[in-house]
Amino acid sequence: MERQAGELFEEFQELTASEFFRKNRQMLGFSGKIRSLTMVFHELITNSLDAAEEAGILPNIKINLKRVGKDHYILEHEDNGPGIPEDYIPKVFCTMFAGSKFRNIQSRGQQGLGCSGCVLLSQMTTGKPATITSAYKEDGELKGVKMSLKMDVKKNKGLVLEKEEINPEGTGVRVKLHFKEVSYSLSEQGAYEYIRRTMIGNPHAQITFTDPTGKKYVFKRASKVIPPLPKEILPHPRGVTADDLIFMAKHTDKRRFRSLLTSSLSRMSTKKVKELEKLTNIDFNKRPRDMTWEEAEEIVEAFKRMDFMAPPTKGLIPIGKDQIEKGMKEILNPEFVAATTRRPLTYRGGIPFIIEAAVAYGGKAGRLVGEQRKTEIMRFANRVPLTFDQGSCALTEGVRTLDWKRYGIRDLENAPLTIFINIVSTNVPYLSTGKQSIAPEPEILQEVRQATMQVARKLQKHIRAKKAAKEEAKRARVFETYIPIIMREAALLAEKEKPDYKPLLQKVTRKAKAELLGEPDDE
Repeated sequence: MERQAGELFEEFQELTASEFFRKNRQMLGFSGKIRSLTMVFHELITNSLDAAEEAGILPNIKINLKRVGKDHYILEHEDNGPGIPEDYIPKVFCTMFAGSKFRNIQSRGQQGLGCSGCVLLSQMTTGKPATITSAYKEDGELKGVKMSLKMDVKKNKGLVLEKEEINPEGTGVRVKLHFKEVSYSLSEQGAYEYIRRTMIGNPHAQITFTDPTGKKYVFKRASKVIPPLPKEILPHPRGVTADDLIFMAKHTDKRRFRSLLTSSLSRMSTKKVKELEKLTNIDFNKRPRDMTWEEAEEIVEAFKRMDFMAPPTKGLIPIGKDQIEKGMKEILNPEFVAATTRRPLTYRGGIPFIIEAAVAYGGKAGRLVGEQRKTEIMRFANRVPLTFDQGSCALTEGVRTLDWKRYGIRDLENAPLTIFINIVSTNVPYLSTGKQSIAPEPEILQEVRQATMQVARKLQKHIRAKKAAKEEAKRARVFETYIPIIMREAALLAEKEKPDYKPLLQKVTRKAKAELLGEPDDE
């Protein structure tokens, strides 16, 4: 029996963001038991680090994971950040797409899905409410509140079930959540490994973690330098689309389109606006709201024909060579480490980015499989570890395309080696909403290769020197064994006193070492 169009749309519904992600939680990264728990750690740790740094506080995070049944855990996460004011707690933990990061600024997270996603997963798998304790300062007075919350999925907002005031000793937030259908693992994708890698990319933090067996791990901070806060960067003309221009025009308080361009785009001076006028013949004195789609497209095409300075990069804050090396030394205790922070570049014509790379060799570098250490590639985006989807990531591709044999690594898969790559940008080109792999932009791929080659050359010198030292020791043992005998017998045959052979021995071994290293023997 045929149905009319009106009947087909009688069941037409609108979904809130919470309802959508309740049906599609895999888009938040909550897919699989191990991955789901790791993503919870990721979201909570990321928010704690951001909050502490914005307040100028050295982050101190405590995590306690308790198993209460098969695939059933209670997670308690506590930080020493500035806390969350009472009115904002339901919004932070129970409203999707709510936050303060929706700007063109370098940030660990930019979607407003982190904490609320964790509460949604907890509620979906256990039906238990979230318990949030927050201590914060208001008008110089220290205040504290403890709340029991549930998410109203239909309305995309929080419901306060219980609330009480507390007397805190210091600022910070404590989160208690129940989870089922998750699993704790010591594997490369597990929660413990996520913390370990976080400490390398954030050496100024300290994390104390108690695992489900009761074992306590203290990851000490390797640096007391709080990273400077990134600054908002205006979009570059080469990086905007016609839709971006129309959006700016509809949501501006400027009266003329020319003033909108100079105030909303970087490297857009009055001189550039005049040049744009000649290329397009558009009246830039008109109101921004009167701008048409065709005119916006014409402007974007004109941008491609104009010469602009590269976008400003002062707003990008890399980890820094010294800080990366400190983090790797603290966690990996390697025999050799080298890092580099490259100069800023752009991809897609106008989006700035920085690539940082490092290698650690020997010690605890590499991942331990059985009794052998194998090479591990640690990928980061704005200091955040990317532990999943490694095979499809541009950072992995850039590292693996190198010929590692020329740098002294005969078998890349089986070496005590940790390779570190971090991309810093206001707009990291993730492949999906899970934010675990980077798109293969040509400029990014090339820069990853260049950065990795830079630190690999330093590793090559170390390996060569190490090999030379072994050969020198081996040769020295031979000479030390036979030269005294030869000298004694020669002296007997010549009926002379045995000469001092030690200077000769040192000269021979020094020359042999110089030959192995390919260096001149100055003496």
